[in-house]
Amino acid sequence: MFLIDFLQQSNGAFLLFTTLFGLTVGSFLNVVILRLPKMMENQWRKDCDELRGAVNETAESQPYNLSQPASHCPKCNHKIRAWENIPVVSWLLLKGRCSHCHTRISPRYPIIEAVTGGMSLAVALHFGLTWATLAALSLTWALIALSMIDFDVQLLPDNITLPFLWLGLLLSLTTLFTDPRSAIIGAAAGYLSLWSVYQLFKRLTGKEGMGYGDFKLLAMLGAWLGWHYLPQIIMLSAMVGAVVGILLIVLRGRDRNIPIPFGPYLAAAGWTSLMWGEQINQAYLRWSGLI
Repeated sequence: MFLIDFLQQSNGAFLLFTTLFGLTVGSFLNVVILRLPKMMENQWRKDCDELRGAVNETAESQPYNLSQPASHCPKCNHKIRAWENIPVVSWLLLKGRCSHCHTRISPRYPIIEAVTGGMSLAVALHFGLTWATLAALSLTWALIALSMIDFDVQLLPDNITLPFLWLGLLLSLTTLFTDPRSAIIGAAAGYLSLWSVYQLFKRLTGKEGMGYGDFKLLAMLGAWLGWHYLPQIIMLSAMVGAVVGILLIVLRGRDRNIPIPFGPYLAAAGWTSLMWGEQINQAYLRWSGLI
């Protein structure tokens, strides 16, 4: 209660607290992004072994989840100490290298931490000290994790999309971002719209243009924001995806047959709509002369 009262009295303290907390969450998201796909793969292997009647003794003796094993250097297994795990600061102090074996540490880790902190600050500035901020922060962090996992392994884990889809539907009861009717229609329309495109593309080309995770992600965004934001999200994500895809082909010679994950573009468009969706809609209506 003391912390809440203090943050209510000082807007600067609220913004600073949110940013620092966002940096800390960003550090945790690095763990989620790295380990969740491996956890899913381990579970799939375990399920396959059970179907074959085999037992994977290695998997049973070496637990692997978001808390175990402790964070360590993948090269020398040096256990990361507390002072080495301060978001952004530790990477800078260590000059981007392991303190034990001096193996290079990817700058991606502090970048994700900094982006999470910056986006958390943007949410706090936009919504203020309200329940909407808490909800929007949770969605922001989920979208960051989903984007990076899809970028790495072309997967959008149900472990994240489905709980947040249900959370969006439940939050609609409070009308923080939309009403229950719009949320339910948004979830259904979000899924079915991309599913329909997928089926049409598959029938015309014989190829799968996207994955089912994309359908669930758009359904999740529809549940949070309502059906009336879906056209905006689809248009924004398609435009950014097309531009990035063309640049990758032209500048880096990327093979056109290599799939480009669509999840990061959906997530970016969804977050943009969360923050400035109404302004974008109003600007479009004025530009088109409809208002």
